[in-house]
Amino acid sequence: MGQPVRDYLLTLCVTAAVTYLLTGPVRKFAIVIGAMPAIRARDVHREPTPRLGGIAMFGGLCAGLIVADHLFNLNGVFELSNEPRALLSGAALIWLIGVLDDKFEIDALIKLGGQMIAAAVMVIQGLTILWLPIPGIGTVALTQWQGTLLTVALVVITINAVNFVDGLDGLAAGMVCIASAAFFLYTYRLWYGYGIEAAAPATLFAAILMGMCLGFLPHNMHPARIFMGDSGSMLIGLVLAAGAISITGQVDPDTMKIFEGGSERAATHAALPVFMPLLLPLTIIAIPAADLVLAIVRRTWNGQSPFAADRGHLHHRLLEIGHSHSRSVLIMYFWSALIAFGAVGYSVHSASLWIVLVIVGLSAVGLVLLLMPRFTPRAPHWAESFVPPRYRRRLPEEDAPEAQHASEGTQMTSPAPERASVAVGVSGVNGATAIGPRSRFTDRDHADSSR
Repeated sequence: MGQPVRDYLLTLCVTAAVTYLLTGPVRKFAIVIGAMPAIRARDVHREPTPRLGGIAMFGGLCAGLIVADHLFNLNGVFELSNEPRALLSGAALIWLIGVLDDKFEIDALIKLGGQMIAAAVMVIQGLTILWLPIPGIGTVALTQWQGTLLTVALVVITINAVNFVDGLDGLAAGMVCIASAAFFLYTYRLWYGYGIEAAAPATLFAAILMGMCLGFLPHNMHPARIFMGDSGSMLIGLVLAAGAISITGQVDPDTMKIFEGGSERAATHAALPVFMPLLLPLTIIAIPAADLVLAIVRRTWNGQSPFAADRGHLHHRLLEIGHSHSRSVLIMYFWSALIAFGAVGYSVHSASLWIVLVIVGLSAVGLVLLLMPRFTPRAPHWAESFVPPRYRRRLPEEDAPEAQHASEGTQMTSPAPERASVAVGVSGVNGATAIGPRSRFTDRDHADSSR
């Protein structure tokens, strides 16, 4: 079991390294071709930032698949299954659509059609849902059309959920990385714990997806030097959906030997916690999925198109109540990890009461953090050299010279005009937490492109 873990780790590291090294040249390329849209009213960053980060992420995906194909413990996935090639075909198509959108800003309906075509390409090559274990009923085989429709729906929902949550620096990449890490633990347990070969492709997809996100995050953390754009958000959304589809409905419940000693209906009902990530793959992206549903309801209720952009997403609301950009991202990370790893942990040890208690306790901690937007932690004196300046304790004598210098400068200069008020959470020039008006960009309200 140790050797496969090393192979997965090598695949992850190669994917992350290639993504990281390609992101810098891709950033320069995006600047040269002008893939830097103007600031829009709903944006939270304050300077035009290049997009097309999905180009580097797609390069990492290709590198990860090539490396895995040459590893002894992973090349069997390519020999026994056509799913890696199906993933690469669908990913190339959705990535191309995203690149065109990042540069030319294509219509939302065209992107939706491209998402459905990419999902259909994967279905044609065998990456589809075959059956579902339904509690109280048993294993239900799906017809070809039912499996196709369910697969396409899952791909489209996942892609748009990730795309909708891509609104803060490092948010989408971090949340998808957390979700794929939890999914990797679950699929690896199915493959090597139960000996289910059908779980091997999903395990590989999760490892590669973690590498793509980890390689891109250093360039995308606040303040971001490059955005992944639709070419990146739709790509990682499709890879995440492909992993869920690969294991959902293709793992035969009989191979897990949970139906022995009773009826299939009773065993399926008793094994609900085991099948939770299979039946509900969207639990690993519950936060983006909830944001997607709320956005559709909100826009429809206001008489707008479900694809119309606004500033009512969850991360926008965190900024409005006073959280800083970094803290908003960390709060979203926390809830994503709690839901994803909580679901996986409960599916493994559903009879353990302490798992439920830990989840409830961490949920209470998350609520406290959510309701304390103005709390700024301060590092102890011995750790001040290792943390950013905003977390260091300032001594009174350090403030005196600055105050005196400021007062002298005020006497020598004329009074400056009063600035417009800015909402809570605004950071510096390179920040991405501005909520109030930004007078620097006078024409931003007329920009309607997507990030």
